[in-house]
Amino acid sequence: MEKTGILVVNLGTPDAPEPGPVRRYLRQFLNDPRVIDINPVGRWLLLNLFILPFRPKKSAEAYSQVWRDDGSPLLVFGQRLVDGLRTRLPDCEIELAMRYGNPSIERGLEALRQKGCDRLVVFPLYPHYAASSTGSTLEEVYRIAARRWNTPYLAVVPPYYDDEGFIESFAAVGKPVLDGLDADHILMSFHGLPERHMLKSDETGDHCLKRPDCCAQITHANRNCYRAQCVSTGQLLAAKLGLADDAYTICFQSRLGRTPWIRPYTDQVIEDLAAKGVRRVAVFCPAFTADCLETLEEIGMRAEEDFTALGGQQLELVPSLNDHPIWMDTAARLIRQTAGGWVAPAAEASPDAGAA
Repeated sequence: MEKTGILVVNLGTPDAPEPGPVRRYLRQFLNDPRVIDINPVGRWLLLNLFILPFRPKKSAEAYSQVWRDDGSPLLVFGQRLVDGLRTRLPDCEIELAMRYGNPSIERGLEALRQKGCDRLVVFPLYPHYAASSTGSTLEEVYRIAARRWNTPYLAVVPPYYDDEGFIESFAAVGKPVLDGLDADHILMSFHGLPERHMLKSDETGDHCLKRPDCCAQITHANRNCYRAQCVSTGQLLAAKLGLADDAYTICFQSRLGRTPWIRPYTDQVIEDLAAKGVRRVAVFCPAFTADCLETLEEIGMRAEEDFTALGGQQLELVPSLNDHPIWMDTAARLIRQTAGGWVAPAAEASPDAGAA
């Protein structure tokens, strides 16, 4: 009997908020040529002379501030999502994997093979395509799957940055925060990437970053452009929340190094808002489907401290989708759409429909 397996994949997390595990995680992550896309010798020098001797201790301290009693937030919420999907897709075998760290993609694929799954649906937990996240994850899945004599049949959930359920999920999570905060301005802060990644994604070579409005709408040229997909998400979420054009700003966080990253930069936008006398700010992070270091520590702690130090009154992080029931319903639907006849149709209602 043919069985369908679902591999749910997120980017990754260290095993513990300590320098040793963080160093192992960063070594695997930053040694990926799709993440640091420079000459291999230059990447080795950068990693081993400038990053790994210093960064693990600082990053471990940051991880320790967000680490839960039950583990890494990214891993905890990933497992809760998988548990929710198992109740919604009872005819499927489902495993959680991380591109970097544990549980590994190889472990997840092997677990599904042991359960007799020849047909696999890969569900990347990245709403927007980037070669450094989705691209790297799929390359690793294909590499491992290709080693087997009986190669599995693979289907991949495509980017869902403009999916109605995904937008509705973030609106549902954010509305209670906005109702309680009475924000003067709203930020939609996405993870940043180097500008050169956008240029590489433009197969025409004549669109991305060639004019100020290059991301205003999705076209054939920028269909794989991470920034354009983020802008689309921001616009759709703003429309769902009923925000005026001047009530929100789309921006990009987490930049590193001296090369240009996609703009505007979140930290600079926060400075500008404080300088203009904005008192209360709410921040969505729609590039992340689960809370993690970049949401909880970078925005929820550091950005909040920076904003109040500059004279702002309150900066409130909107939680990520995590295990919200609307998001779990959406994830199950996205998997069914991708799998086609491999997965049974949805029941009339999800197991916890109407739950908060």
